[in-house]
Amino acid sequence: MTKRLLPVVISSCFLLTSCMVGPNYKPDKIPLPDHFTSQPHPATKEEIAQTEANLKDWWARFNDPILNRLVERTIKGNYDLQIATQHILAEQSLRRQAQSNWYPQLDANAGGGDSRYSINVDNWPLRPGNPANHPEASVLTYGARASWEIDIFGHIARQVQERKRLVEASIEERRGLLISLLSQLATDYIELRTIQARMAVTEDAIKTARSSTALVEQLYKNGIGNTLAIAQARTEEHAELARLPPLHARQEQLIHAIAVLMGEMPGAEEPELTARHPLPALPPFPAMLPSSVMVNRPDIRSAERGYAASVARIGITVANLYPNFSIPLTFNPNASAAYQAFQLGGMSWNIMMMASLPILHGGKYSAQIAQARSEAEASRLKYRQTVLNAFKEVEDSLDDWQQDKELVHQESSAAAEASLALFRARKLFAAGLTGYLNVLDSQQTALTQRVASVIATGKLMDDAITLYVALGAGWQGENLPSTTLPIEKHGGQNMLLRAFTR
Repeated sequence: MTKRLLPVVISSCFLLTSCMVGPNYKPDKIPLPDHFTSQPHPATKEEIAQTEANLKDWWARFNDPILNRLVERTIKGNYDLQIATQHILAEQSLRRQAQSNWYPQLDANAGGGDSRYSINVDNWPLRPGNPANHPEASVLTYGARASWEIDIFGHIARQVQERKRLVEASIEERRGLLISLLSQLATDYIELRTIQARMAVTEDAIKTARSSTALVEQLYKNGIGNTLAIAQARTEEHAELARLPPLHARQEQLIHAIAVLMGEMPGAEEPELTARHPLPALPPFPAMLPSSVMVNRPDIRSAERGYAASVARIGITVANLYPNFSIPLTFNPNASAAYQAFQLGGMSWNIMMMASLPILHGGKYSAQIAQARSEAEASRLKYRQTVLNAFKEVEDSLDDWQQDKELVHQESSAAAEASLALFRARKLFAAGLTGYLNVLDSQQTALTQRVASVIATGKLMDDAITLYVALGAGWQGENLPSTTLPIEKHGGQNMLLRAFTR
């Protein structure tokens, strides 16, 4: 009877394996604006297409070959990036562990040895102390133990879903880390070139101060100047010299930081970084639709995958309320001699169809379901908050770019006028038509404005970096070395875009 029913039961179980309980994941639809409010003008299709093409290697838009080489070394050598890759591999292993529960679990065993029992125990028909007793025995055993859980209500399937989505979330987290690292590298590089430009301005100011000191001393020798002017000129010269050490220290700190980002020991000689180069060119202003930001931002994609995983966890907890079906099998022959181990008399086996159903657990499972639903709702809200934060970053970056572009224009104009004022003040002082205090004031103003112009230009470069990062640029198509996890370029984007723009 059992032999006839067992195949029927197993077949029925396979037919029912599609009956997964719990909610299926549906993307949370967020209404999106048609355009960004801080854009200077509505983006055209051509501009959007060009921006999309620039996302993959936005740093190349600065037209700086040194920065390009630093990016390549960072992608290849950064240890945080390699750690993130290993986290993905670990998540993939956890997914495979969950998948293994779909298949029969089989373990084999074997053993042998001698055993002895007491002859002083009343063991009918033998009696304690009876010489006919044989308390020693040799035992040889082998066998196998197997079990197979029939996943009728999707308890295993939901676990696999959860692990799959967590793998996808870890991939997005690595993408986000890649963007963050490249952003930090570019920011440090821009600051390094800004510091070097400030050093050049300060060195020019030192030359000017020394020239002024020499002029004042010459006038004094000719009986025109006075010792007060000499003291003022020398004070200004030393003040300009004092500006250099902090700049040199900051330059070394930035070079060390860049080395660490590349996974290299700080302090090694970097001629490309210590040699002074002008600030890179400002990249083109990117034009992007809000829906594209949703597709490209790794933090949004990661939050969405986290929400999907939390929905799968609801199914896991709901499945705990339903019967669990399994097929245990044991095969364990025993004998005292090797030739007897395979005889029919030594055979011992057991196969059954087992079912378990939770009856009374004081509300534990319903509480687990409530917990899972609350966590899923929290994940959904976190996803929405991530979207809002992302759009805030884009809007802020767009506004900063426009405002700082005007700031660069004004600071450059002010620096040009201050340099002209200094030239005229020195001419007037040499002719004895003005006091040296006017020269000092003009020198300070000229230095301040030139430094402000350099800083404003560097700030505009930082705005470009921030905007590209806010748009989610930098991970597209980057296949990190030492990993079997290439980053897909289009498939996931198209799926998400359809979900977000419905």
